[in-house]
Amino acid sequence: MKTLITRKNFILTAVVGSILLMAMIILNAILSSRQTVSATNAAVSEVSSFYLEAMADRRAKTITNLINNNFDHMGKAVAYINAENIKSEEELRANLGKIKSLLSLDRFALVDDDEIVHTQYTTYTGGSRHAFLADEEMEEKNVSTVSIYGSSKQLCLAAPTPDLTIAGKRYKASFVQIDVGDIVDLLAFEDEGRTYFGLYSKKGENITDTELGPYISRHNLFAALKDVIDENTLNENRDNFSNAVEGSITFTAGGTEETLVYVPVEQTDWMMVVLIRESVIQDRIRTISEKNLATNKRQIAFTVIFSALFFSVLLFMLKALSKKDLDAEKANSNNFKNMANTDSLTGVRNKHAYSEAEALLNQRIRQNDIDKLGVVVCDINGLKLANDTLGHAAGDKLIKDACSLICEYFTHGAVYRIGGDEFVVILQEKGFDTMHEVIEDINRVIEDNIKKKEVVIAIGHSELTKDDQLVHDVFERADKMMYQRKQELKQMGAPTRG
Repeated sequence: MKTLITRKNFILTAVVGSILLMAMIILNAILSSRQTVSATNAAVSEVSSFYLEAMADRRAKTITNLINNNFDHMGKAVAYINAENIKSEEELRANLGKIKSLLSLDRFALVDDDEIVHTQYTTYTGGSRHAFLADEEMEEKNVSTVSIYGSSKQLCLAAPTPDLTIAGKRYKASFVQIDVGDIVDLLAFEDEGRTYFGLYSKKGENITDTELGPYISRHNLFAALKDVIDENTLNENRDNFSNAVEGSITFTAGGTEETLVYVPVEQTDWMMVVLIRESVIQDRIRTISEKNLATNKRQIAFTVIFSALFFSVLLFMLKALSKKDLDAEKANSNNFKNMANTDSLTGVRNKHAYSEAEALLNQRIRQNDIDKLGVVVCDINGLKLANDTLGHAAGDKLIKDACSLICEYFTHGAVYRIGGDEFVVILQEKGFDTMHEVIEDINRVIEDNIKKKEVVIAIGHSELTKDDQLVHDVFERADKMMYQRKQELKQMGAPTRG
């Protein structure tokens, strides 16, 4: 009897022990799976935040570069006006129009000591309209946000001009105004509605009028968030905005977890804010996790192996999806940059691309990292005559024919169209070595084209010397030679501007 009881006890113990062991394995598998999901979601959250920070920082730097480029062009514009020996208001307006065409400063203006603003088309009293004029003497550059026509906002860049005197009158400042809508177009990107961006004031006001997701929309950032984050977090982020400190906020609205990252835009009182909705990565992780739990209930023996494989798959998917999103963002950025740097009529690089190339070359010159650099300036003869007598279609054809001729000969150079009838070729290495030979060849064709009444181009060139500080120094010599060549071609019978 004892033996039978002992066997029953043994069997019972084995059965109970097996059940308990199976239950422990199932519970451990479930807990392990949940911990895996939690850890993976945290990793995804970190990747998402890093991804957002990179996007926000990139767009903030784009605005900073835009500001610096405009200040640089303003300095060139003031230097140009100062050198023109202008005698009247009419001459000043004409030169402001030239600057608009040459440097793409659409809203460039000057302010005299009486706080009268001078633009291409009119003059007006600026003391009450421009905050930077509050100081009697401007001592440094000023960046501010202004509202015009009720709600339209613009970025105002102002710089002192202490040495500028025109027709006996001293001018205290120059400024440009950039429409915020144009800045939004510059920063816009497409990512299937999962990511949003906007520019905000230090008080959380939406400057760009862009939607920051369905919950915040176009509202004041902090007014929209006060019901979904605690007061301490809200006040902490308010302080970050006021003090231009970067940060991030994660909140849940309508059952959806969202994260936004903000960084200050240098030289402005703006904050760049980027928001990402609950990512596709997390959705996929959640779906696979649920399948994993169901599998654990049905296949106890496979739990440990499957968990390890599942976690590996999750990490692989996380890495692959993150790389895919980053690659897509990089591709979008490259496509936008290519579009922004290409002349739509000729297909060669445009003035914006030339400005970027010029900045990089200037840096190399300052670092004494370049010894072969040639600049060729090309100007089409008779473009205005063609436009006036044959129409703009004929003028466009003349521009494209001229561009084709330039590209045909300067095969080892970078060709830029920087104005209506003006091209620049930057030559380095092999292009620099063959510059004189190529110019002789193309000039023979151009002189023959005068007789054939075909495209005629005036060409000037120059080389970098040890005394040059900027590419512009080389450009000026080439430009001067181009105008001399233009006179020679005119004497040979080339068409003029008419």
